Formats: sequence, structure tokens, C-alpha cells
Amino acid sequence: MDKIESKRLAPLMLVGTGSDVGKSILTAGFCRIFKQDGYRPAPFKAQNMALNSFVTPEGLELGRAQAVQAEAAGIPCHTDMNPVLLKPSSDKTSQVILHGRPIGNKDAYQYFRTVGRGELRGEVHAAFDRLASRYNPIVLEGAGSISELNLQDSDIVNMPMAAYAGARVILVADIDRGGVFASVYGSIMLQKPEWRELIVGVIINKFRGDLRLFDEGRQLLESLCGVPVLGVVPYMNDVHIEEEDSVALSKRAFSAQQGKVNVAVVLLRYISNYTDFARLEQDERVHLFYTNNVEELQQADIIIVPGSKSTLSDLYELRRNGVAQAIIRAHRAGKTILGICGGYQILGQEVYDPDGVEGDLTRLPGLGLLPIATEMAAEKVTTQATFTLMDSDVPCSGYEIHMGRSRVVDGFDASPLVKMSDGRLEGYCVGDHCMGTYLHGILDNEIFIERLLQPFAERLHKQAAGQDYATFKETQYDKLAEHLRKHVDLERIYQLLGR
Repeated sequence: MDKIESKRLAPLMLVGTGSDVGKSILTAGFCRIFKQDGYRPAPFKAQNMALNSFVTPEGLELGRAQAVQAEAAGIPCHTDMNPVLLKPSSDKTSQVILHGRPIGNKDAYQYFRTVGRGELRGEVHAAFDRLASRYNPIVLEGAGSISELNLQDSDIVNMPMAAYAGARVILVADIDRGGVFASVYGSIMLQKPEWRELIVGVIINKFRGDLRLFDEGRQLLESLCGVPVLGVVPYMNDVHIEEEDSVALSKRAFSAQQGKVNVAVVLLRYISNYTDFARLEQDERVHLFYTNNVEELQQADIIIVPGSKSTLSDLYELRRNGVAQAIIRAHRAGKTILGICGGYQILGQEVYDPDGVEGDLTRLPGLGLLPIATEMAAEKVTTQATFTLMDSDVPCSGYEIHMGRSRVVDGFDASPLVKMSDGRLEGYCVGDHCMGTYLHGILDNEIFIERLLQPFAERLHKQAAGQDYATFKETQYDKLAEHLRKHVDLERIYQLLGR
């Protein structure tokens, strides 16, 4: 009998002392462990703020982290796993996506103070209930810090959500950034008494060095806080899980490297879906780095202009800081240029926003490398896609998330990059060295990687191609689960969940 039927476990919730403590990765790891142990887990994050998103099989949008966690759990992703998604479009405003569909742009004050919090709370509770009726256990993830006292009344994602779900809460702290005693103690003691009682343990994450050195620290924390330390998890250098937080970019390379094909991803201010490049980062033939430095761009063999949440703002900045001219010079020098989604729009002749969908900028000339023009539209395209390259019958997969429509300008013939499974022609290519597409995930397909690297075949003939990416990801989820099993008290956690 499936364990979802034989024994229900209480929901498990991971909350943090702050942002980027590793909650998303640990959530994926626990999802994998429960799957391995015969349960049918599912992830849940009531509200997520991220520019990296994914598309469900139904063509709806959710945070990329919840898609990764669902993949670790071995189930299809669904918007019930992330009912509210906030996608920042400026320093003060975000697009609000409810159950996978945009419902408008809100500034931070509007959202946290005047948007119907009761209505949103009801929506996320209903999403959780639907999910909990289908899966066991639910692994919830909090957002940011649980001790932001000024936001507690409007909080729909942390301790109030844990209370509704009846979750066993584990507080995650990042020891690598320092101040772990103050952050753990303060985070617990600042909670309302009824919320404090929900916290059943602490996990110390990203430890470096000899674990025995923290034995006394573990005892001190347990004495101070009155809850057990359920694990001290060493920093994971050899486990590669896609991350959605923009701070993850700070861990990436930022300059070229000798002896490999250098791929530069243009570091846009509003870069989105940079998980598009996770597969390339694992290819031993490639050195991928992020930059908006014009000199570093000249060292690249391939330049990729990525997706953007605010195409016109990023295009304006590229023209202002000289990166646009550097990309044009690189193209003239025979370098390969690839644009994905917003980057595809930027490589065209013009981006036009007559209705102010993105903001105050209404029209800008593009880089002129592709003969397309883009008009922004309020209706967002969100769909999973299967396709083939024009010169191949090998099936590929990806997904679209964009608000613009691009067309070939008058006087130019169509020169599509791919053929969609429904017969539609998509993207544009000018020879082998300049191309663009709306398809996120195109770089997860081995045949497209080989096409992209083909001009450098002589340099790479002695190096093996990368492992199939789907297989690679499955291996990484298993390695993550193994790592957690070694360093957390899993038996104690199962007892806390009611096994």
C-alpha cells in the first residue's frame, strides 16, 4: 500500500533566519528523501518572489524553485505548489501572479498593506488544502526571515501559514555568513508564543570545516533556545541543484578562462530565468560566466543575451553602458550571439510598448542583429513546448514565458530556428552565428548544445560531451538526499512528523 494511504505524516516546514540560508535546496532534499522512503511528497511555498519561473503542464506560471522541488519529488509541478508569485519589474514594483496568471502590477506598499490580504490568505490556504489531499507529506518553504516584525500582520507565507497547515517547523540558519547564535536565538524569541511552539528544531546549514568544532555550539544553542539542533549540514561543493534566487549569481564566474569555449551571459539588471544556463555550466568543454564588462565580452566565443523581466529598461541600460555596442562589435568579429526571450527581443530592430505594459519607456531601437520587431502585449504567453531544430527530427522540449509578440520586419524572409510540434515556426537565425528564440530551456537539449558548439569542434575534439541533463539532475537529487541523510537526524524528524 502506498504510504500516502497507510500513514499520513504532519507537514514539514522549513523557515529561515534570513534570505539565502538554503531553504529551497533543503526543501528539495527532503522531497527526495520522502520519495525514496516510499511516500508521495509535494513542495509548497505560499508566496515566492523570484524572476526565475517555470511553466506547468497546464501552461501556468510558478516559481522555478517549486518546479525543481517537484522534480526532486518525482511529480509534475502545479500552481498549487506556489499560488502567489511576485516578479519584480523595478525597484519598487512587482507583477503579481495568482494561480499561474498575472493579476496586475503592484508597488511594495500596495501589495503588503492594501492588497486584499484576507483574500490572498484564503487563496493560499485553499491551494494548500488541495495539495495536501493529493500528496503526503507536504514540505513547505518559508520566505526570507521569520522575524520581520513589521510584516507579520500581512504575512501569508511563514509562521501564520505553518499554523494553518499544522506544520512541524524547522528553522534553518546559514553559519557561513556568521552570527548564527544571535540569528537563531533572536528568530525564535521574537515569535508570538503560539508560533514559537510550532518550531520543533534547528538545522545549521553551510558549515565549513571539522563538524566536531561545533559540538559545543550545538549544545549552547539547544540550551538557549529550548529546541534540538536536528542537523549541522556541511557546505555542498559537489552537489549542483538549480537555484532561483538572484544572490546565487554571486557564486558564478565573472571572467573568461583559457582552454575552453568561453560563453558570456550578459548580466542584465532584470535578468530572469538564468537557470537556462545550468546545463551549460556543467559542460566540461565550456566556461560560462556572467558579465556586463565590455572588455570581458570581447574575450567570449559565444555571447548570450538572457531573458529579462523588463526588456526596455535593460535595453536602455545596455545602450547607456556600452554593452550594446560591444555585442555588435563581437558579432562583426564572427562571435556567436544568442538571444533568449527578452534577449531575443533586444537583438531585433525595435521594441515597442504602446500600452506601457513594462513602464514609461514606449519605444527603443534594438541592436539590429535580427530582422524582427517586437510589440509588448498585456497578455502573457505561458506554455510548455516540444519542437525540433529546422535541420533535425530529434524531439526537444522547453517552455515560453513572455509578454511580447515578435514578427519579421518587411523586406526579410522568415528564417526560423525551430519548428514547434503544432507546426508553428519560431525564432530567427542568421547563419550559424546569430540566432534568437522565445524558448527557455532550449539549452537543456543536447542537440542544440552541439549545434551551438559546432563552430569550435576542432578545439573540442578531445573533450567528451556532457552527460544527458535529465540524468544529471536525477543524480544530483540523489546526492543531495544522501548528503542530508548523513547530517540530519532523520529518525527524529520522522518522529516529529508522527511516524
